[in-house]
Amino acid sequence: MFTGGNLTIMVSDMDRSVRFYTETLGLPLKFRAGNEWAEVEAPDVAIGLHPAGGHAPTGGGGGMSLGLQVSDMESAIETLKSRGVAFPQGWRDSGDLRLANFADPDGTQLYLFQSKH
Repeated sequence: MFTGGNLTIMVSDMDRSVRFYTETLGLPLKFRAGNEWAEVEAPDVAIGLHPAGGHAPTGGGGGMSLGLQVSDMESAIETLKSRGVAFPQGWRDSGDLRLANFADPDGTQLYLFQSKH
């Protein structure tokens, strides 16, 4: 039935967001159409960046966060901290995972996760 998909994040400043997702997080830029659309890639997920307002869908009271899997939590946190990312709570254990929360420049919630196994 489905052959693919993507996650779209509404952003207030396309240039700033593209820099954050490419330079800060290190995700490759797949496509950019000026200030109308940009797409970066994480393994197995396309992340679309779309300007807020205009034709952007409005929230229905739900929430979302984007999780990015890492193989070495400490190394990933140190790398991202050196690029200006704040991890207010550090990382924590949660069941079989290690988790570390942070946010993009618009406050979209993201987290790193690493399996303990």
